Amino acid sequence: MRAPHADLTSAGGIFSLVRDGRAASRAELSRLTGLAPSTVALRIDELIRHGYLTESGQGPSQGGRRPRRLGLAYDNRLIAGVDLGARHATLRVYDLAGTRVSGRDIVVDIGISPESVLRTVFQQLSAMNPGRELAGIGLAVPGPVRTVDRRVVSPSRMPGWNGVDPAAILAGISGVPVRTENDANAMAVGEFVATGRTAAHLILVKVGASIGTGIIASGTLHRGSRGIAGDVSHTRVTDDGGLCSCGRTGCLDTVAGGRSMVLALQAAGEAVSDVADVVRLARDAHPLASRLLREAGQRTGVVLATLVGFFNPERLVLAGSLSSSDVFVAAVRSAVYDQCLPVSTEGLEIGASSAGPDIGARGVAALVIDELLDPQQIDEKVRLLR
Repeated sequence: MRAPHADLTSAGGIFSLVRDGRAASRAELSRLTGLAPSTVALRIDELIRHGYLTESGQGPSQGGRRPRRLGLAYDNRLIAGVDLGARHATLRVYDLAGTRVSGRDIVVDIGISPESVLRTVFQQLSAMNPGRELAGIGLAVPGPVRTVDRRVVSPSRMPGWNGVDPAAILAGISGVPVRTENDANAMAVGEFVATGRTAAHLILVKVGASIGTGIIASGTLHRGSRGIAGDVSHTRVTDDGGLCSCGRTGCLDTVAGGRSMVLALQAAGEAVSDVADVVRLARDAHPLASRLLREAGQRTGVVLATLVGFFNPERLVLAGSLSSSDVFVAAVRSAVYDQCLPVSTEGLEIGASSAGPDIGARGVAALVIDELLDPQQIDEKVRLLR
């Protein structure tokens, strides 16, 4: 995702001011940057000539002649966002403005070879928007992604993917640049973008079959030194929990993840197959399902309280299938408020995401778009084309 551009007086810096909505006219750009109107005109003319900005119509008058309005010039290129799950993939295609163009959900089995899964994904993407250029693909995966080389590392639910570079494989298949991101990180970016990039400090918790966390710090995705910042799923919360995929017992995932509730209800003789069934039973006032969701939310909230106290976010957002359960969300909120000092929760917004099922695909696509429209890259391209 885009970071603040230090030089707002360059062509890329001026583009970023228009893109962020901070300026829509030459006069506003001159005031914000301190540049002479003639220099601003030169930068704008370059950006218009190279297809980054448009100038048309008239903006509101502030005395004198009404200024012409600047806007972003987006071409015909498309960006795909792919949110890959264990048994499904969410495929969405966006234009460079981040507007959704098309989408579909497909069934996949992540347990087969990475090459087969990614080839199927690209075949589906190719059929979605015939005749339009795909300029890049963002791929969100349900496993840790190492920061230094973007390889998947020690994924507990992606057999055969350890050490794999999915971006390299998909780029070889598609012929376009690809970037890989952990799914919870992608969802955090998706929430940040969907809400206008307003909450600069945000924690998103993916609560579904398993639990994952993405962190937005000062308006930028925080991955940590190795790409696993915010991994709370293997925090030990009890001495008598079941065996976790990491080989230990009592991890948060084993007592609060949706998979643990499905197994508990199946053991009690209930015909449930996934987390959605658990939530449905609780909505029908099923006592065991309601108790499991309440306990899972409370345990999750206790762990998240530590993150809230340490990081002091503006928003704590729950996304994924469990976030649709009022019982679960209320228990998380109650535990956080109970465990944190009042100063940590003052003004803190805790609730379910409203970004919808596109959140992961949208987030990872936004990362690719931000790279394509990075001000420093624009500066370099304008410099080369002079």
